[in-house]
Amino acid sequence: MLLGMWVVQIPAIEERVGISHAALGGFLVLLGAGAFAGMQVGGRLSDRLGARAVVPLAGVLCSATLVLPALAHQPWTLGAALLVFGFGNGTLDVSMNAHAVQVEKAYERPVMSAFHATFSVGGVLAALAGAAAVGIGWGPAATLGTAAGIGAITALASARALLPAASTDPADDAEGRPVGEKRAVASRIWLLAVLALLVMLCEGAANDWSVLHLKTVLDAPESTAAFAYGTYAAAMTAGRLLADRTAARFGPVAVLRYGAALAAVGITAVSLSPWIWAALTGWALFGLGLSGCIPQLFSAAGHADPAAAGTNVSRVAGLGYIGMLAGPAVIGWLTHVTALNHTFLLLTLFCATAAAGAGILRPSPDRSRTVELTS
Repeated sequence: MLLGMWVVQIPAIEERVGISHAALGGFLVLLGAGAFAGMQVGGRLSDRLGARAVVPLAGVLCSATLVLPALAHQPWTLGAALLVFGFGNGTLDVSMNAHAVQVEKAYERPVMSAFHATFSVGGVLAALAGAAAVGIGWGPAATLGTAAGIGAITALASARALLPAASTDPADDAEGRPVGEKRAVASRIWLLAVLALLVMLCEGAANDWSVLHLKTVLDAPESTAAFAYGTYAAAMTAGRLLADRTAARFGPVAVLRYGAALAAVGITAVSLSPWIWAALTGWALFGLGLSGCIPQLFSAAGHADPAAAGTNVSRVAGLGYIGMLAGPAVIGWLTHVTALNHTFLLLTLFCATAAAGAGILRPSPDRSRTVELTS
């Protein structure tokens, strides 16, 4: 919700600071850079101090820095504000995912997708709250300040309910493992990170280009074009609410493999269909297929090495975040050489690659003592 509240206020802040859309794109890169740095720090702190200690502090930091963009009056102050806000957001992102891995291990069944579903719900609430704030005449400072206060209180109130750091089994201590096993875990983490990059690049492309596709390629009215992102986002949220049960029954490999394959079918339909209704169906299938992929990758990274869950999640999330930032730009560059709808075939290729690489989610035999999530 904190991130969504910033997104809702972008037009007003952009106008007050007096920057162009192109300049705003550069400032959003600073937001991403800050988030990437925060993810690396948050992951290491979660491993060292425990997510229970880091999550509330990261929540307060993210909340406090949310108001800074609303106080910026010069381009350089806005850039600095977004860099700091991105750092707070990245720290919270990784630490709460590291804690989710811990909760999932205690549950002994998949629950990661449900947490990611509530992230989507937070974006919807932010859109509604932001629209209401604009309706009653609140400016960015009042709106983001109120959201920051609610966020800080929520973060602090959650502290007592979070799980304490679990004692590490000596057998899980990375220092005591054979070099070959440590290398195997590291290689697996980077493969998971590459798949996360591909999947989140697809998500980023959908976020920025779905509406424009219907409007510019299929000549849909603006009111109809808006449904492209709406159907995609709604399908993704619904899919995340169902993905945990699917993973518990069929295993995370199936969720990633068949989910990415379904996403490939959906985006191919979007790319090739001349009909608005078929394109909307394709965007819905794309969101539904992608919905369970990232939660499975994050979960696998966290369970690969219990002693370094935060660090491993930060690597997978960090590279994935780069993909989400790069997605819109990659599609934009390709529109210089081909039609927008044809650029989406690159996303088909990425989804097919993710489906082919789904086997990386299978736990290695020598880690069978860890919680099995492939019942």
